[in-house]
Amino acid sequence: MKSEIISVGSELLLGNTVNTNASFLSRKLAELGIDVFYHTVVGDNVYRLKTITKIALDRSDLIIYTGGLGPTEDDLTKEVVSETLGVDLELDNVHLAKIKKYFEKRNMKMTDNNIKQAYIIKDSKVLNNDIGTAPGVFFNWKDKKIILLPGPPTEMKTMFNNYTAPLLKQDSIIKSKTIRTMGIGESSLEELIKDLVIEQSNPTIATYAKQGQVEIQVTGKGKNEKEIDLIIDPLVKEIDKRLGEYIYSYNNESIEEVFFKQLKKNHMTVAFCESCTGGLVSSRFTAIPGASQVFERGIVTYTNNSKIEELNVKESTLKTYGAVSEETAKEMSIGLLNKTNVDMALSITGIAGPTGGTKDKPVGLVYIGLASKDKSYVIKNIFTGSRQDIQNKAANKVFVEGRKYLLEINN
Repeated sequence: MKSEIISVGSELLLGNTVNTNASFLSRKLAELGIDVFYHTVVGDNVYRLKTITKIALDRSDLIIYTGGLGPTEDDLTKEVVSETLGVDLELDNVHLAKIKKYFEKRNMKMTDNNIKQAYIIKDSKVLNNDIGTAPGVFFNWKDKKIILLPGPPTEMKTMFNNYTAPLLKQDSIIKSKTIRTMGIGESSLEELIKDLVIEQSNPTIATYAKQGQVEIQVTGKGKNEKEIDLIIDPLVKEIDKRLGEYIYSYNNESIEEVFFKQLKKNHMTVAFCESCTGGLVSSRFTAIPGASQVFERGIVTYTNNSKIEELNVKESTLKTYGAVSEETAKEMSIGLLNKTNVDMALSITGIAGPTGGTKDKPVGLVYIGLASKDKSYVIKNIFTGSRQDIQNKAANKVFVEGRKYLLEINN
């Protein structure tokens, strides 16, 4: 079954509202074994909505609309769809009574334009709105299924989960396994699994680059999860064989969660000292429930004076090499290790931009230091992107290096 999602609303095109409805519906349809072929966003315009409806009817078996079911003049979805299909709208007195009750319960005056919401496409199934006033519509037209859902995300999600999904259940389902990697670019990764991508049918392989890491999604279709696992698992094992050193998670875990679990497994503690990330590393790590079991402290030493006072970085080091240098990163991590009673101290210093870079020290230059009771070293990195991108990529690398060290001492 080819499905299409049409999101209606000029606010989506203007960028005033993020279209979370489409991503939610895509995930839910995938769980039901329904392939989504098209996403379309269209403004509150009769001609354009009618045009995209005709296109969708020509290419898709299931069409889901979100938005445009409200009481105002620019809420046009029902009217345009019914006109395009050549099917009348009719007043549903049951839902009109529900709408009246909704307003009475809240001691609000119901304006006449709200009656518009009680009109539905003739011979369609009405989908209850447990939160708002606009009912949804499920309509079989020729060999097509057409669904109209409200735009507000809470209303749409509730209506889909409670009333729409049960009507769409099929004999097959889709299941995905996500493999998360770091330390390799998307193009290099794809070269290593190129033949697997070319040969794909069921399961399929897709790669996505984000914030200095690459995710591989392996998706299979079958009658049940056990059947899907039988076709997915051999492919996942083959990918692991080729990319093992770069893979950090198979369970949708973040890199900081994986690092946290490895620390617990090793019965070790950690502390962070940050400059260019301004506390981001500690913030992300302490967002993990139970982080206090392994996390001793986090220090932000943004200025040279704070590095000297808090971490015993030598003034001569800062004058000779600068705050962003291998030497400073090393003294930061060693200073933190000496100041605390942790097993591992990680430091980070760099230039997040957008200004402050030079020819010798460009924006994106970040040094990460690691110190333990038996060794210390520094990793030089060059990250690209916005200030926020560089900070997030740098934080990711801190967790990567920490985990890498833990795995090495286990071998």
